[in-house]
Amino acid sequence: MRKVLVTIGMFRWLVASTLLLACEPIVNTFNEVEEAVYYQAAEIITPPETADTLMVMNWNIKFGGGDLNFWFDCYGDRVLMTEEEVLTNLDSLVEKIRQVDPDIILLQEVDVEAKRVAYVDQMQYLLDHTDLNYGVYISEWDTQFIASDGIGRMDGEGNGILSRWPFIEAKRIALPLRTDQDALTQYFYIRRGLLTAMVELPGYDNFHVLTIHAAAFSQDGTKKKHIDIFNEELDKIDATGGLFVAGGDLNTIPPGSQKLHDFKDSICEEEEFRGDDYQEETEWLTGLYESYHPAISLSDYQADNALYFSHSTNPRNGFTRKLDYLFTNSAWVTGSGYTHQEIVSVERALSDHAPVSAQLVLP
Repeated sequence: MRKVLVTIGMFRWLVASTLLLACEPIVNTFNEVEEAVYYQAAEIITPPETADTLMVMNWNIKFGGGDLNFWFDCYGDRVLMTEEEVLTNLDSLVEKIRQVDPDIILLQEVDVEAKRVAYVDQMQYLLDHTDLNYGVYISEWDTQFIASDGIGRMDGEGNGILSRWPFIEAKRIALPLRTDQDALTQYFYIRRGLLTAMVELPGYDNFHVLTIHAAAFSQDGTKKKHIDIFNEELDKIDATGGLFVAGGDLNTIPPGSQKLHDFKDSICEEEEFRGDDYQEETEWLTGLYESYHPAISLSDYQADNALYFSHSTNPRNGFTRKLDYLFTNSAWVTGSGYTHQEIVSVERALSDHAPVSAQLVLP
């Protein structure tokens, strides 16, 4: 994401406005740990009382932006969407979700109260238009006003989990901020968090679901810190005998990735969009692969990287790398792991990320 540019005059006006209104700060800086926001569908569909397997899906939905050319990708200059555009794009996401028919879905880049999505609450919309009943959400960018590029009000870029079954608890664990930004940019920038929840799954009293969206473009090791914290939380659950499914957009490619020099994060020329050092990062996920079970095995991925690519800055030209993952300490139905690259067609792309799904084996 581009550096958030705020003039001194704008900054003074924002500070003065905050002092005068005396209601809430401009930026939500979040506590180290806090409760997630809970959602419920308008109509509850009775979930199964027993199950041997669960269909799990992970998807970075690009805040329902589809393949519109936004300013942060440098392919266009769009900042805001109309309500009609947002609902049309969400309906396309709904159609795909219904096709996969997940019992649980992990989401990244969800907006709930943001000018850029015409203030459509995307968590509520997805719940109300799919067969999923309950949701939990954490914001990663909660700011009353962003002057840069006309973004305005922002509560979004967040992580969500939708489930057929209710949640017992859910919390936001704050992740480290980038340190390679000036103080003003850092204050208004995305503040990432790990969403961890317990689901009231029949027959299981210790079933956890976690999702994360790790940092992109950081040049200070922040991304690795996020991945390490994610791994540590999984280790804690596993050590207590808990069952988990976890995943998200890790913004990192797997060990054994080929064609590293063909990856191009962005056509932007700004320093803050400098491409990540994928050569260095190829071993950052080794611990996850060694300790737990990926939906797409490392041997399958290494045999043909391209089958499992899940992201591109310009997806109509094809996906170029794998950034999206599902892991468990149980097992997956053999061969059920799938990367839905078909979300891109000649006509349109539903997101710049392809969803990943797999059938979880319940022990």
